[in-house]
Amino acid sequence: MLPTVPLPRRPLHPSDPVRQWYENELGWATVPGSPLRLAAGLRFDVLDVPAEAGVRALRHLGPASPVALHASRSAPCEDPAARREEGPARHGKRMWLLVAAGSAEELPGLLDWLEWGALALDLTAIGAGGSIEAPLPPGVPEGPLTADGAGTDWPGGSGPQGAAVWLRPPEPGCEVEPSLPTLSAVGGGGGAPDLVRLVDTVATQCHRVRLRRACAQPPAYS
Repeated sequence: MLPTVPLPRRPLHPSDPVRQWYENELGWATVPGSPLRLAAGLRFDVLDVPAEAGVRALRHLGPASPVALHASRSAPCEDPAARREEGPARHGKRMWLLVAAGSAEELPGLLDWLEWGALALDLTAIGAGGSIEAPLPPGVPEGPLTADGAGTDWPGGSGPQGAAVWLRPPEPGCEVEPSLPTLSAVGGGGGAPDLVRLVDTVATQCHRVRLRRACAQPPAYS
């Protein structure tokens, strides 16, 4: 069997360090253009859920499983430090849970098997052909990056960024795939988190969030 030769890393302009971090440090594919986006379906797929529901599912993830928060652009948090201290469920509108590539195609059948398929859940999967906004790498100040990089160590070749942040960032030099929830983990084989338990928990919490929001709505009078 011939050894697999990795694809060469493409040279990047020095003014684009955020894209360079993802492509060269992590080996993740990015989408051309600005703001910088990460291609799904290659190294990972993404579960997009309300942060309130995602928080309850974190126990089903390994410590190295990347998780990101995405704040609504229409209502950004004024104090990023407070968002981290007071908890993602309050300030992070959406949570992105990275799962094994191919999971997006499995999600509809999995929800049916778990008897959640008949309900409208605020749960979507992003797979091949999709992408997500690239969260800022750890250590990068939140908020738009200036064109000349004034006040930061990261010039703004990939900016503006800042709506998405890592709650559990990926680790450079470590393959992400072994840490991602997958169907092959059912039954406890290997060390990967179990995708079935993760989806069941997320679906349960999404349903509870939906019920709470419905109860919080003022009654309609005719």
